[in-house]
Amino acid sequence: MAADYKTPGVYIEEIPKLPPSIASVETAIPAFIGYTQIAQWKTSGDLNNKPWRIKSLLEYEQYFGKPDPEKESLTVVFSADGKVNAAVDETIRSKFLMHYSMQMFFANGGGPCWIISVGDYQATGGIILAQNLKDGLEEAAKINEITLLLFPDAINLDTATDYYDVYGEAINQCIDLQDRFVIMDVYHNADNEDRWDADVQALRDSALGTTTDELKYAAAYFPFIYTGVDFTYQSEDLIKIQGAGAATLADLKNINNAQYFQAISALTNIQMLLPPSPAMAGIYAFVDNTRGVWKAPANVNIDNAIRPQYLITKQDQENLNVDTTAGKSINVIRSFEGRGPAIVWGARTLAGNDNEWRYIPVRRYFIMAEESTKNATEQFVFEPNDINTWVRVKSMIANYLTQQWKAGALMGASTKEAFFVHVGLNETMTELDIFEGRMIVEIGLAVVRPAEFIILRFMHKMLAES
Repeated sequence: MAADYKTPGVYIEEIPKLPPSIASVETAIPAFIGYTQIAQWKTSGDLNNKPWRIKSLLEYEQYFGKPDPEKESLTVVFSADGKVNAAVDETIRSKFLMHYSMQMFFANGGGPCWIISVGDYQATGGIILAQNLKDGLEEAAKINEITLLLFPDAINLDTATDYYDVYGEAINQCIDLQDRFVIMDVYHNADNEDRWDADVQALRDSALGTTTDELKYAAAYFPFIYTGVDFTYQSEDLIKIQGAGAATLADLKNINNAQYFQAISALTNIQMLLPPSPAMAGIYAFVDNTRGVWKAPANVNIDNAIRPQYLITKQDQENLNVDTTAGKSINVIRSFEGRGPAIVWGARTLAGNDNEWRYIPVRRYFIMAEESTKNATEQFVFEPNDINTWVRVKSMIANYLTQQWKAGALMGASTKEAFFVHVGLNETMTELDIFEGRMIVEIGLAVVRPAEFIILRFMHKMLAES
């Protein structure tokens, strides 16, 4: 509507010509849901089940405290040949892994993240409860910025059924909100001992994800990794000593100072076994920031990792990478001589048999593009549903996708091959759609896919006859 000019003079009017723009949402903002030492901002417990954003390990410790210290699980052994070794009893070590997981997350490139504390270490008597984790998951649904979900403590739930039930709820949240992705591990049943194939089969036999719509929102990693993270212990009186004439580390300190420091050194050399999912969340963030969300978070060495729990061979991985029955692909952490002790050697979602959603970067790129476009398009709600609005919306989306194509996210020699944006009467909408207030935009993307299999074909070159 033209301005109502009443006073003689010169007036300036700015006429917008450029279409509105789309800003890409963050792609690697995980929510860590689990137990913490404290959950305090101003008063004790005021952060219980309240999502809290942090950007460093220092911030985590400020609001959520330190690791759960080991009580009686550590032992130092002085052998007759002069060697000093320390070990941890995995059956009685602390089940709370949040702080250790945060160390691996930040060591591997992690940045901003959300912490949801579901209780302190004493609240449940040292037991992980599935319902507590589910309560924390409900709180995560309230934070739009979250794009990744994981439960570091869940691996210590009593049963595989509880574990996959928790992650099943997380996948359901991804389906409902369509703006996040689940990173999980393969649950280890102590009854299986070293039969890791039984653990893998338990995942595939579980009720976790029965359709592609569910499986495409999660990725699983295997095996656990031994790390350089140091154990925290409660008291030197509780650390047992063998072969040195002292019962505890505190006694040894009073008897033999040299052996005491040998024991301290041995304790720091214990290789802590941790699930890989927190480190993978850090790798997702690192790859997204340095290359882009369309780059597969694979062929990357895990920092602060010493070795995988199991050495997986090429033949072993064939059955892990491809599941002909359930389609539940499992990404493997492998060790390659001369390249790294723990390399991520897989980039598939659990929907490993689906051509559309087989790869993690494809699923996560669509999440980013869908959420970014959705946020930018909200400004057009209640605008006139006519060609003027359609042109503005189409131009906005096309400009954004052109930049994505130039950055390398989309395939094709031209933008025509890389994407399409359709909107309009008799193109994406009928007159009834317009009468009922619906503006329908169809967007097609040719997202780049990882080169999972590189095939080199060699043959004899025959000399041409003269």
